[in-house]
Amino acid sequence: MTSFDLSARFFLQLAVICAAGRLCAAVGRRFLQPPVVCEMVAGVLLGPSLFGWLAPRASAWIFPHEAMPVLFAASQLGLALYMFCVGLEFQPELLSSGWRSSVSVSLSGIAAPLVLGAGLGAWSHSQPGFFTPEVARWQAMLFAGSAMCITAFPMLARIIVERGLTGTRVGALALAAGACDDVAAWAMLAVLIAVLKSDAGIALSAIVGGAAFAAAVYFVVRPLARVLAAKAGPAALGPEGLGAALLGLMVAAWITDSIRLYAVFGAFLFGLAMPRGEFARAVRERVEPVTTALLLPTFFAYSGLNTRLGLLDSPALWAAAALVLLASTAGKGLACGLAARLGGYSWAESAAVGTLMNARGLMELILLNIGLERGVITPTTFTIYVLMAVATTLAASPVFELVRPRLAGGAPSRAPSPAPRA
Repeated sequence: MTSFDLSARFFLQLAVICAAGRLCAAVGRRFLQPPVVCEMVAGVLLGPSLFGWLAPRASAWIFPHEAMPVLFAASQLGLALYMFCVGLEFQPELLSSGWRSSVSVSLSGIAAPLVLGAGLGAWSHSQPGFFTPEVARWQAMLFAGSAMCITAFPMLARIIVERGLTGTRVGALALAAGACDDVAAWAMLAVLIAVLKSDAGIALSAIVGGAAFAAAVYFVVRPLARVLAAKAGPAALGPEGLGAALLGLMVAAWITDSIRLYAVFGAFLFGLAMPRGEFARAVRERVEPVTTALLLPTFFAYSGLNTRLGLLDSPALWAAAALVLLASTAGKGLACGLAARLGGYSWAESAAVGTLMNARGLMELILLNIGLERGVITPTTFTIYVLMAVATTLAASPVFELVRPRLAGGAPSRAPSPAPRA
């Protein structure tokens, strides 16, 4: 395809993705599903699971293999911009009075799924067709545990925003714990890939590099951004401030992508480092609308185009899929909910945290695509875990709405306002 053909096809792809997302959102509203979940389902339906099965020629023409790199780049841009907006809105001070609960929920959301996932990995490794022959038993256990640990951090963030949970301690707790869980899952996956490729540098760059980047953002970028915004005055709220923020965002995303921690974390951390108040509000008002309406859905569509749900063609495979779903729900949702309860949250708040943390979404699909590409898992295992990711994410909003009336005042309780700084 020529550059002109790729450009024309890209705009058609965006039109199809937007139309599918709006159609699914109209249907999903009746089932208490927020737009973000509907966009995830729309992405899967645009892939070989439905559209490619019903109209293979049309699917191949709209989404040709040659155009996938362009769609991938757009999807990563949308994801980075959205996570930057989430970082701008996130309030770290909400965690200051409950940091022990955040740590305990995060550790519970890692330890319990890791143990259950390792057990499933050991069992499935002994069965034919789940892992490739080159993968050792302990490697299968590590991969399955990583897949169980992960939370749909971008999707969790958007559900929190759309359900009005951003200024609540429930939302802050779930978002902080979800971020920690994802970092741990990516670190474990980096270790596994390093072992398979005999390259310890991959794991070191992800773990050590990620810690160094976070420290640099907090101790260098954060105070520097405040000083520059104060010196710029009203100009910081205009195009100059927006341009500087986007420049820093792209550099942060590039750094974390280069160290194999992925752009999403660099974008979120850079958003956290931006000055609060009018500056953050002005940047969000300019960036968020186009990002959520146009660019972010390409992330879901691209992942869905690489997903095949038609491989579960026997009762044994469906039983394996049910076992994975049960273990993932118990390991993530119940463990995080109990940890929140032990941390002083009410039963309703704990149930809400466990429900939100159990959503995995397409961050899970990204991890699975990496495992499939690296030759760790087979398409059968890929499909089983995709089904688990979709099911847990679809269940998050309806279950949360069942819990919501029991929260204080019919809405999530808010953390006390922080004391004014001297």
